Amino acid sequence: MSVDNLKCPYQEGKLKATESLVARVKSEIIHKKLEKTNLVWLELNGCAGNIISLLNGQSPDFQYLITQMTNFMYSNSLVAAEGSEAMDHLFRVIGSDFILAVEGAVSLKEDGIYNIIGRQKEHAVTGLEAVKKLGEKAAYVIAVGACAAHGGVSAARPNPTECVGVHEVLQRKVIQLPGCPCHPDWFMGTLAYIMLYGDPPMDSRNRPLMFYSTTIHDRCPRRSYFERGIFASKLGEKTCMFKMGCRGPVTRIDCPIRQWNGHVNWPIEDDSPCIGCAQFGFPDAMEPFVNFDTTKGE
Repeated sequence: MSVDNLKCPYQEGKLKATESLVARVKSEIIHKKLEKTNLVWLELNGCAGNIISLLNGQSPDFQYLITQMTNFMYSNSLVAAEGSEAMDHLFRVIGSDFILAVEGAVSLKEDGIYNIIGRQKEHAVTGLEAVKKLGEKAAYVIAVGACAAHGGVSAARPNPTECVGVHEVLQRKVIQLPGCPCHPDWFMGTLAYIMLYGDPPMDSRNRPLMFYSTTIHDRCPRRSYFERGIFASKLGEKTCMFKMGCRGPVTRIDCPIRQWNGHVNWPIEDDSPCIGCAQFGFPDAMEPFVNFDTTKGE
């Protein structure tokens, strides 16, 4: 069974949610009903995988985001300025109306000294300092990716720099977009919804329901094999990978219908078990990612 066969009208609507929301933002900006928002993208302790993922987005793409949808004020990886000039540019946004998107975990050890994002004259600016200053003043804060949402890989055992998620250092609501990395659609759709309507409908952990409401298992194209008790014993077999450690049953995200790399593929279609990268507790709580022992002796 292909994923296409799973796209009922309800699921198809969810799949097109980002595109529809962004199209409405575009229309309202053109007709002067909506202004472009100021957007700060702050990278903390992580691998920069989320900004790379966003750069690879399609329909809508990154170019549209920074030219038509927002005033893209800052990104550690993309800003041309350096040193004090870059830090001055970053903090100059305070006092304006802006949305803060954060990727990467917050290092707490020794007042955050293990994550320096820049220098302002002789002062070393830590990620902890930056996220506190900006997070207190932003209209909305979005934690983009696993590390920002709950610590992720940066907080994995033994967590030497005491990394935590953004919400643990801010006394306010933080919209959570866990994933390693975050899909471009999850961020773009959330941002567009905020611009149009404010807070999106969310679950108890502040994840937008339009992306995080249903488990991978419930929409998996191999679900019928699970129901019949037909399980793969090695990689490459086209049956259910539950007994190989697939984390689809506990991971709430829409990968089966959204897919990756221009909406063309996703791990299970490529014969790899879901490793639960969009679930809280990843990676420690999701390990081992592949397990062959559970099928021995059967």
